[in-house]
Amino acid sequence: MSMQRARDLVEHFRRQVGSCAADGTTLEAPASVGVSLLQSMLWTRHLDVAAHELRHAGHGHYTICNAGHESNAVLGHLTGTSDPALVHYRSTAFQLQRAREAKRPNPVLDIALSLVASSDDPTSGGRHKVLGMNELGIVPSTSTIASHLPRAVGLAFAIERRGRLGLPQAFEPDAIAIASFGDASANHSTALGAFNAASWVTHQRLKLPLLLVCEDNGLGISTRTPTGWIETSLSRLPHLEYFSACGWEIDEFYSAACEAVTHCRSTRRPAVLHVRCERLLGHAGSDVDTVYRTRDELELALDRDPVTNLAQRLIRSAVMASEDVLAMDRESQQTVASAAATATERPKLQTRAQVAEALTRDVGAEVIDAARALTSAGAAEPATLAQGINGALAEALERYPEALIFGQDVAKKGGVYGLTKGLLSQAGPARVFNTLLDEQTILGLALGTATLGLLPVPEIQYLAYVHNALDQLRGEAATMSYFSNAAYDNPMLIRIAGFAYQKGFGGHFHNDNSVSALRDIPGISIFVPARADDAAQLYRLAFSLARVGRRVVVSIEPIALYHTRDLHDAGDEAWLSVADATVAEFGRARVYFPTAPDLTIATYGNGVRMSLRAARHLRDAGIRARVVDLRWLKPLPFDDILSNAQDTGRLLFVDECRRTGSVSEEVLARVAERVDSVRLARVTADDCFVPLGDAAQLVLVSETEIVDAATKLARG
Repeated sequence: MSMQRARDLVEHFRRQVGSCAADGTTLEAPASVGVSLLQSMLWTRHLDVAAHELRHAGHGHYTICNAGHESNAVLGHLTGTSDPALVHYRSTAFQLQRAREAKRPNPVLDIALSLVASSDDPTSGGRHKVLGMNELGIVPSTSTIASHLPRAVGLAFAIERRGRLGLPQAFEPDAIAIASFGDASANHSTALGAFNAASWVTHQRLKLPLLLVCEDNGLGISTRTPTGWIETSLSRLPHLEYFSACGWEIDEFYSAACEAVTHCRSTRRPAVLHVRCERLLGHAGSDVDTVYRTRDELELALDRDPVTNLAQRLIRSAVMASEDVLAMDRESQQTVASAAATATERPKLQTRAQVAEALTRDVGAEVIDAARALTSAGAAEPATLAQGINGALAEALERYPEALIFGQDVAKKGGVYGLTKGLLSQAGPARVFNTLLDEQTILGLALGTATLGLLPVPEIQYLAYVHNALDQLRGEAATMSYFSNAAYDNPMLIRIAGFAYQKGFGGHFHNDNSVSALRDIPGISIFVPARADDAAQLYRLAFSLARVGRRVVVSIEPIALYHTRDLHDAGDEAWLSVADATVAEFGRARVYFPTAPDLTIATYGNGVRMSLRAARHLRDAGIRARVVDLRWLKPLPFDDILSNAQDTGRLLFVDECRRTGSVSEEVLARVAERVDSVRLARVTADDCFVPLGDAAQLVLVSETEIVDAATKLARG
């Protein structure tokens, strides 16, 4: 039914245009602009038909149509390629208009290739149907649940911040960021957080040239948006100028869009453009909207078809004759049909390697060389983990003028645990600054600034808090290279204070011991520094991984080890270490007591200190254990673990995270798959949240458990 309804829209257009004649009506938009917009809108309409036909023929995979939203071509005309854009999935006309004005050779074929998931698709390489293209300034985004809006705030912030830092500009001085979304998505917490962040920034009189465009068709699939709700909610956002228009009235929309764009360009302040429109077909090919929409409603929607209305306006104002419009329509149909036929003959992804190759780049020698070339002499005095991290961050600020450090409390206070102390005075408030308390905004700011060439180092105060914003990592950060076929990326280094063993402080929210949600995300790298020298070596490589390797890197820092000084006895200061000038190897472990023959203990984070303490007790009992600090949780240093386990014939994994979904599950399973000559055991935390006070020790791994398990394994 959807395919026939899409075809019916074309026939309705032709009937209406064929019976239209000049009547002295005036067109407020420039005539040439009106004609150009109609061309993009007609291509979009016929691409909607083609999407259904390709799907019906078994070639296509995506039928979320643009019908009723085609007037967003106006914004494709009013903004240019130097205005970074994140667009709604019904924005094909926007992309086509930008492409035509940028003189892209065959923009219709670009869209057709994406409909059939061809590996020649210039946006994603056949991995996903997504709008966007680097040369057009359209950042690929799935726009699910408005997850792209925090990044949009970051883009607008970065436009201004690059200039403030004196860095080279890749866009015009009056550039703005633009982001479009649907009315249903406007209710999501991600969207509300982005609106609030834009208001919060502007309230402090900071510049934020951002245009937020809500394309309001009144439906979230079948759920109706209450009448007047979008106007009520968006028009009252503090510090955001509100503009509105009917998308089916081209002059009204053009005028309002001009005002909104001009406002953002001239004032450098954010605005909302509320565009009322109609969805002329179902949400997608499988959605039968006649089940929840009346005949009268559908007929009213048809009267508000922006393509038909623009064509009639051009004819009535004598800009075009009806026969010329019909000729343009038929030529557009032929252009789309030819592009669709060509697309079906183009290659598809054939192997796993092809699918994954855009996900992450290999860590080549240039990454290591860059890290080594920019190291300082290191610290002269033994330091705590916190001091080692602080020194690594200070080194990065000195070496990389594009580096930004931000998050809650990181500026004057120096962070909750003092990790960023002194960095504000070193680099200044343009590079080290506090944000509002919203993890989605913090990560969105990182995404936007990274996309425009800055090097963000956001801090998330506690591991439990990152779950509030996990989709900014999973659905936005990690997918950027994947969706754009490596044309776009968002390199960054995210610092997360995590893990447990804070002597019961704070309960679960300050002692979260679950990393499975992070490790499950394709394309990111995760490391865990345990000592000051680890921090210096790992952070140097991490910064190079981000800057040169273009990766999203996450550091999970064990809070309980931040200020630890002693290892075995009070006052021995044996946990302190000297942060030298070396660089860690990517995905490689650190081995303590490498010649110990009886047992291998593999671990990370707090487990390193506990295992080293346990190793001394074991040595007193005649058992010599080597300790392997993974350092990397993704990728795992599996070869290092395996070789050491084979040397001793026994592997005990000490996992401070929960038994289910933990690192130890993967390690022991993979060792068992590879060899049957290694005896295996593990100790883990319980599958439980961490309680408050001394009760925390009841669910976490203890040194006694490590000693007992190691003794049993070594002597069994």
